[in-house]
Amino acid sequence: MFRLFFCLGAGFAGLAVLTGAFGAHFLSKRISSEMLNVFEIGSRYQMYHALGLFVVAWSMCQWKAQLLKVAGWSFVLGILLFSSSLYVLSFTGIRWLGSITPFGGVCFIVGWICLLISAIHNNLI
Repeated sequence: MFRLFFCLGAGFAGLAVLTGAFGAHFLSKRISSEMLNVFEIGSRYQMYHALGLFVVAWSMCQWKAQLLKVAGWSFVLGILLFSSSLYVLSFTGIRWLGSITPFGGVCFIVGWICLLISAIHNNLI
């Protein structure tokens, strides 16, 4: 499972760099500055949580904790809901898509809490 989360982290990180460059070089002249900011937030949070997937993968090599799987899948689902909804919102301007974004944020929080609990249970803290 750690290999899967490592590969997903690498893939999402690469896509975050790609979306960031796309936003800076292509979108900056085609969408409003408000929508460009929305797009950039999606890209930034995608990168943060791609790096979080690397942490989960490393942790799985160190500890035996079922919550690490929950953390990893929470980050994946969070990226899909949070970042993707912001990307689509920035392109379309359809405001109700913003109502999906908080569900992705909750997934991110769940992932970090699961990672913290795993660290505590493995005497890291």
